[in-house]
Amino acid sequence: MELKKFKLKMATKAVYVGGFFVILDEDEASSLYREGFYGRPLGIEKPKTPIFRSKTILSFYEVLYLKSSKRIDIIDERGEEMSDEDIIQEAGKYIENFEIKYAVYKDLKNKGFIPKPGMKFGVTFLVYEYGPGIDHAPFLVHVLEKKEKLEVLEILRAGRLSHSVRKKLVLASVDPSELKIDYYMFRWFE
Repeated sequence: MELKKFKLKMATKAVYVGGFFVILDEDEASSLYREGFYGRPLGIEKPKTPIFRSKTILSFYEVLYLKSSKRIDIIDERGEEMSDEDIIQEAGKYIENFEIKYAVYKDLKNKGFIPKPGMKFGVTFLVYEYGPGIDHAPFLVHVLEKKEKLEVLEILRAGRLSHSVRKKLVLASVDPSELKIDYYMFRWFE
């Protein structure tokens, strides 16, 4: 009886340097992008296809999510492996309330959505149903801690923006003690 050789899928390696996680292997980068639209290919502003050859930059959210599913290993510039705690600590230097925002990212991913950075629209996440380049993101999701106050003027501004770009505005309210998330979608009347 002949034994067949099976190629085991190894975790992708990414290097953390100065606030950025980079996948240097272009085939692995493309594979991860095809798998779940993870990362942003370097030198390609908006990929029209998930097939490309490029190094890729991953967000803190993507890295922690992929690492928790054992899909990626992270090393720092010294070549030492980074733990989840290391990643969360680094993220806290760049992203206010990272753990709360990550809880929403993880929840959206687990529900089959594709969250991408929403800074361009003044929100936490731009959320796709199928993926960038395939559909337009139907949702703008802004993450708030449960006790945070939201001014009426802020809601009106966000509402006007979401309406003008034809996206639904969703507020994700997170209880930090339990990381319980409540979603509120605004509906605008004309």
